[in-house]
Amino acid sequence: MSKKELNKVILLLGVLSALGPFSIDMYLPGFPAIAKDLNVSIADVGLSLTSYFIGISVGQLFYGPIIDRFGRKAPLLFGLSLYTVAAVICALAPTIHWLIALRAVLALGGCAGMVAGRAIVRDLFPPADTAKVFSTLMLIMGVAPLIAPTMGGLIVASLGWRYIFAFLAVISGLMLAAVYFFLPVSRQPDPSVTLRPAAVLREYWIVLTEPAFLNYAMAGGFAIGGLFAYVAGSPFIYMDLFHFTDTQYGWLFSFNALGYIAGSQFNRLCLRTSTTARIAELSALSISIIGFLMIAGVATHSLPWIGFLTLLFLYLFALGFLTPNTSALTLEPITRNVGSASAFMGFVQLIFGALASAMVSYLHNGTALPMAGVMAFCAIASFTLLLVQKFKASGRNVEAAA
Repeated sequence: MSKKELNKVILLLGVLSALGPFSIDMYLPGFPAIAKDLNVSIADVGLSLTSYFIGISVGQLFYGPIIDRFGRKAPLLFGLSLYTVAAVICALAPTIHWLIALRAVLALGGCAGMVAGRAIVRDLFPPADTAKVFSTLMLIMGVAPLIAPTMGGLIVASLGWRYIFAFLAVISGLMLAAVYFFLPVSRQPDPSVTLRPAAVLREYWIVLTEPAFLNYAMAGGFAIGGLFAYVAGSPFIYMDLFHFTDTQYGWLFSFNALGYIAGSQFNRLCLRTSTTARIAELSALSISIIGFLMIAGVATHSLPWIGFLTLLFLYLFALGFLTPNTSALTLEPITRNVGSASAFMGFVQLIFGALASAMVSYLHNGTALPMAGVMAFCAIASFTLLLVQKFKASGRNVEAAA
């Protein structure tokens, strides 16, 4: 493929990747309205976010071998179709229990794009370029969290929260058409790949036994966990604790998302002079320090709201360096079973995200401490795993030299 064609593929994959942030960020300003309409608490509405994370995590494990067997495009079309139907039904949900369940189905459709997108990047680009491509995808998909909360706030204020899901159905329908007409086939179906459960488990085991795969996948998972802890805790902190309106919340959320995107783009520049692993280590150390400062400030009541928001922005800025590099490092050693590897990496990342968001809801005590604590824990865990992998690699190099 020519460079121009590859750029078109990156653009389309970036737009596809934006469906996930839209699915999460667009309905966050509607939490108070959903809670009032369905007669539940905001913490109960937060469980619909957790169910989405669980669905999108587990669903990836099913799509992994499927996209290795049937290619990337057909499963992607199925997933987008399922998402479109689920979004329409979400708009009609009569109770919070229906909404929680339907959000899981929505996730099962949406996760097809995540698995297929990463696999397509690995199909078309050499390992040395994948971190840069992932950073570019983050730039494109980063438009979503910039505009989604604001759009969601406007839709809630003018039409009601149910129209958010109607809007998501329209977006996914347009993406379905774009994939069908414009996405090239990056890999042909492979009849040799079996979908028998024992064989699927064996393929995943092959991926897991690759050196460094699990360490880097878990480091990336904890990084995503910190991000999702912020997503889960921010509606309460911004609107209940700091008393911002839903529209103001949308603007503040967008501003922090801009920091995340800026970090990912500075990462592309840093990759010209430093290694992927080194940048990942330094960014994980940075968010660990910032997380500790958030906990200390909240626990001692010495941190004003502007200081807390500043630390959140810096956390997300540094996180923008970490996530594309851990993704690239995780997939770097994989030469076959790319779909399974992409799926398992996504599963690890998002199950950590689901657990982190659930912990924020479970530990809810009317302060910012649960969110800050979970974010700090995730940062320190990610940094620790990267250090462990660094020492393991150093040990192997010493043994090879001997």
